[in-house]
Amino acid sequence: MTRDTREDKTLTSSVTRILVVDDHPLVRHGLVQLLAREPDQQVVAEAGNADDAMRILAEDEVDLLVLDLSLDGIDGLELIKNIKALHESLPILVVSTHDERYYAQRALHAGALGYLSKDAAIECVADAVRRVRAGKVYLSEEMSERLLHQMIENGEEVHASPIDRLSDRELEVFRGIGRGLATRQVATSLNLSVKTIETYRENIKAKLGLQNANELVRHAVQWSLEDA
Repeated sequence: MTRDTREDKTLTSSVTRILVVDDHPLVRHGLVQLLAREPDQQVVAEAGNADDAMRILAEDEVDLLVLDLSLDGIDGLELIKNIKALHESLPILVVSTHDERYYAQRALHAGALGYLSKDAAIECVADAVRRVRAGKVYLSEEMSERLLHQMIENGEEVHASPIDRLSDRELEVFRGIGRGLATRQVATSLNLSVKTIETYRENIKAKLGLQNANELVRHAVQWSLEDA
């Protein structure tokens, strides 16, 4: 999981055709301009939502997907799973503002090969694209160390944070609560029923050892502020 820029430039000899998916136009434009500087990388399409991304993947030839996790209408982790179900061999690099401690491993489990924080050094983006295109995992040194420590704990599951106990869906519900959304609003944002969200809320309280709805909201808001 260590990175050597000189070595990585030899990992791909042809131009990598990239689809960039991000619902923030300025951020998306910045990524496109950044990747355009690299002679071995070409952004052939952009998408601001999941539907456009799926349509482009069905119609155009793409070598690699650069994806944000925060998209309107669908959870980014769910989108990764949907894409991999239809395009199993497509390498995916997540570039996100979300704390990698909570999301990097989830993104890899969903099917991505790399996770890069948006506050990482500019030169890391092209480096990450080359490694993921070559079928190699790209993570920060800190996250790599964390995963290695988990592997040497005799195969036992290690949770650095109670949040790690939550499923991907539960984490999205928890994040919605932390953003101040009511149960019905969370249900709408995730295209789920209110009853399903209520079930997730109870599961979250049980896993985090919270006694009531007030504790859940307070805990979720605090976590969201830290994640932001």
